[in-house]
Amino acid sequence: MNAPRTRGPELITLGCRLNIAESEAMRALAPDADDLVIVNSCAVTEEAMRQARKAIRRARRARPEARILVTGCGAQIDPQAFAAMPEVDRVVGNAEKLDRAAFDFMRDGDRRVQVSDIFAVRTTAPHLAPAFAEHARAFVEVQTGCDHRCTFCVIPQGRGNSRSVPAGAVVERIAALVDGGHAEVVLTGVDLTSYGPDLPGAPTLGMLVERILRHVPALRRLRLSSLDSVEIDDRLFDLIAHEPRMMPHLHLSLQAGDDMILKRMKRRHNRAQAIALVARLKAARPEIAIGADLIAGFPTEDEAMFGNSLRLIDECDIVFGHIFPYSPRPGTPAARMPQVAHDRIRDRAARLRAAAAARRTAWLATLVGSAQSMLVERDGRTGHAGNFARMRLVEPARAGSMLPVRVVRLEDDVLIAERAA
Repeated sequence: MNAPRTRGPELITLGCRLNIAESEAMRALAPDADDLVIVNSCAVTEEAMRQARKAIRRARRARPEARILVTGCGAQIDPQAFAAMPEVDRVVGNAEKLDRAAFDFMRDGDRRVQVSDIFAVRTTAPHLAPAFAEHARAFVEVQTGCDHRCTFCVIPQGRGNSRSVPAGAVVERIAALVDGGHAEVVLTGVDLTSYGPDLPGAPTLGMLVERILRHVPALRRLRLSSLDSVEIDDRLFDLIAHEPRMMPHLHLSLQAGDDMILKRMKRRHNRAQAIALVARLKAARPEIAIGADLIAGFPTEDEAMFGNSLRLIDECDIVFGHIFPYSPRPGTPAARMPQVAHDRIRDRAARLRAAAAARRTAWLATLVGSAQSMLVERDGRTGHAGNFARMRLVEPARAGSMLPVRVVRLEDDVLIAERAA
């Protein structure tokens, strides 16, 4: 995603919500670097790496005089590949990108690559953005890294082991963001539900959420980024199901709907557990909208296994499907497994996307005529309902405002809404 130009470094942020949060923190670290372009890369798939290279070349053509700094998981995992690009001035790792010194080209002009061993990092300091220039929502990093080793995933190589931000620092930052006008905060992390075991007292994500809601009463909306379904304990479930300031929208890291594929992925849940969790959530809070990550064409996946994943979209009522065609990542166990043919992977990804799109469109149609609460984005026209449905206003409103609206129609999977009387 390429954000509109503002004062300070130009940010080109690819990948997850955690990258969005960290990009804003980097903006704050280099507020006067108008000649700097920061490409915050993603490495989740080979396509993500290709998009990063494409973004770098486009940035150089658009701003030939600028300095280009590449960071993020792609830079952490394969720094030399980016350093070899003639368009790139500096490559910075995930541990270094939130250090002001990384942006000091004058002092460290000869250090083209600054990437350390991410597994040597033991703590996560509260490098939290003071504001979000391009978003009405604020993204707050509370955790990074991952202690699990899914066989397809290269992200631990980019983020290291799981590390949590102390709750007091999180609450302080959220309070400041709310005071600054943000009505909604999104908690982000690589493995968000693993929050806390590394902190004194081993708090859980549910305990953190309770503390935020208790100590920041002016916060109107709290949203969670991707969750591992098997780690949703009773405390967190009750908050999601019953707390009105928790948004009725959950994104689950499901990855597949076939038990054998899940086992070969080294996931910690099975198909029945995923379906049962969603059923419990829907029974407790019927309006909740479910999103999920699904991988098409994982090694050894046959048509019957794929069919189980395809049916999961209906069985878990997945209205926000994030579909990833499998691509082998260097150094992962899955890369050594028998691979599915590329044309079959593309076909299966297309079928998953079509099924998820049909489910989303049917769900959105049921919302026409309903009353919703809309957070207005920076353009004054677009935004999201609490269930994360995309919305557009008939008449513009103040950016960042929270409006009661009525949905009048559906256009291209966007709910068209007017201000409620």
